[in-house]
Amino acid sequence: MQNYFELFSLEVDFTIDLNALESVYQTQIQVFHPDNFVTKSDKEKSIALQNTSLINTVYDTLKSPLLRATYLLELQGINAFDEKDTQMDMDFLLSQIALREQLESIESSKDEPSLDDFIEDISQKIKQNISQVKQLFVVNEFDKIKNLVRELKFYKQLNTQANQLMDEWL
Repeated sequence: MQNYFELFSLEVDFTIDLNALESVYQTQIQVFHPDNFVTKSDKEKSIALQNTSLINTVYDTLKSPLLRATYLLELQGINAFDEKDTQMDMDFLLSQIALREQLESIESSKDEPSLDDFIEDISQKIKQNISQVKQLFVVNEFDKIKNLVRELKFYKQLNTQANQLMDEWL
């Protein structure tokens, strides 16, 4: 089976051209659009639906730095989120606790300016993390990438929670 990059005719690399990704996605999705299969057999309609689902999955995976990095690790036989592998950097674990407590404190005090600052801080951490992942893929430092991918997932979840809180307040 072709990997996701091959399906979209892209180089297997963390750094991808998002415009090229979008262009290939649009082309591929049009080929399997349901309107093209109105007069086809149920089997052909089903295959088109499966292909559309696969194309959407590939697109979503390659578009997201977190999912793309996780997928690239999987291509190397590395599961970044293996439940048996619980080894994490102690400093990061402590910072996780501190950031969660900070968000809880902001939530209980309903301090909107602090929440803005918190979201900005987490957004910076996400950008820095993605930059590090990008650099480490160049030199194939997969164990370091695995840890950064775990951190990135935490930051993304925290960012989502903080933004949901902001939405609730507005």
